[in-house]
Amino acid sequence: MEMVDLKGRWRGLYRPGAGRFEVVDVPELPFLAIDGRIEPGHSPGTSPGFATDTAAIYGLVYTIKFALKRRAESPVDFPVMPLEGLWWLTDGEFDLAHPDNWQYRLLILLPEEVDGEAFTDGLAALRAKRGDQPAFDGLRLERFTEGSCVQVLHVGPYATEPETLAGLPAYLAGAGLVDLVGARGGKHHEIYLGDPRKATPEKLKTILRHPVAPAP
Repeated sequence: MEMVDLKGRWRGLYRPGAGRFEVVDVPELPFLAIDGRIEPGHSPGTSPGFATDTAAIYGLVYTIKFALKRRAESPVDFPVMPLEGLWWLTDGEFDLAHPDNWQYRLLILLPEEVDGEAFTDGLAALRAKRGDQPAFDGLRLERFTEGSCVQVLHVGPYATEPETLAGLPAYLAGAGLVDLVGARGGKHHEIYLGDPRKATPEKLKTILRHPVAPAP
């Protein structure tokens, strides 16, 4: 059986140092994806739609993982990578302190071995097991190129992310870069290394990543 070491292959993208900004170049990578929007009056932690979409994307990635591992010819195993979230607003300036009406794209990195057939078969198996849930219609395979980014590891509650990002403007100025999140159309990117259901808020680890460009 072939073991695809996604964690080792992309170590530089998923293991930054705590509190230390670093520039990374993120190539085109394959993901499982689903889009949604936080409902008015909610945050990601209380949003029914976000919870449903999270369950759907995890359900499919594990279904695909076990199917590839069990297949008779050329079986493949791979680790389920952390859940990732792209966050943005279509109208207005993105603000971490005001999550109401954020739009999101949930992502889970996949190996190249997950092709259209594996996706279709996995989705059919998931529907057979759980029923034809509306969220399943939004699941898809997507190739995403993020390019040049600055990332940092945030340790602590999600609500304190602005404290970790407070030093980003000075770092970018020193590096001759500009942040593309907000008015420039970029998306705030979070990679959830910790499980809020198991870890205390103070021990949660989240990679914060912003696309950047050379300053004019």
